[in-house]
Amino acid sequence: MIQEDAWSALRSFTQARIALGRTGTALPLAETLQFRLAHAHARDAVYSALDIEGLRRGLTPFGLPVYILHSQAVDRHTYLQRPDLGRALDNGSVSQLEGAVNRPSDVCIIIADGLSATAVNQHALPLLQIMIPALLSFNLTIAPLTLLQQGRVATGDHIGQRLQGRLSILLIGERPGLSSADSMGAYLTFQPAPGLTDVSRNCISNIRPEGLALTLASSKIIHLTMESLRLGISGVNLKDNAPLLS
Repeated sequence: MIQEDAWSALRSFTQARIALGRTGTALPLAETLQFRLAHAHARDAVYSALDIEGLRRGLTPFGLPVYILHSQAVDRHTYLQRPDLGRALDNGSVSQLEGAVNRPSDVCIIIADGLSATAVNQHALPLLQIMIPALLSFNLTIAPLTLLQQGRVATGDHIGQRLQGRLSILLIGERPGLSSADSMGAYLTFQPAPGLTDVSRNCISNIRPEGLALTLASSKIIHLTMESLRLGISGVNLKDNAPLLS
């Protein structure tokens, strides 16, 4: 017989594994199976691949050039074992950006797989469909869009600098949790350049329908973008003081 937990009523407020009940001294079988399924989803997300063709087709309506880039991590196993290689562009990507016809822009948008390409494949395009028109409505210029494979956050600094963006916005899959294998993050960096650390970035995390909704995430990104460009700062010096939206 399954014994209910006294905290069962709290489960409606969170996806965290609380009030699971018990059967004798063990978890109920259904909860054990759900845990194993969630673990499998998290592992699948870590090894998922960026949908390059699907994303490129989805980005076409924006009318911006799209570059397909790759870090120095040649495959997923290398990426997971050598974070340093995921933070730098390979020679082919460097050559692409050096040969790009570009001019200084206000915003450089980078889409990277990170630790969950699943999250990026699901949420990047819907977010950009809200975000890019909003950026353009403020008369901001946008650099060529980039799709980055086997990339980490710091790789965006190299791309942003080479594309001469005043501010880089990196959309990247976050480390999967056992209740959030599809969580995407957005990192904003003013005057991106190699060698910067996370102290120079603003992060908006847990972008997904069950976390931070796309409309609210876009609103926060736009607010921080405008403040960063106005004040010439990002990271710990730039505070998210936007009014709360319901």
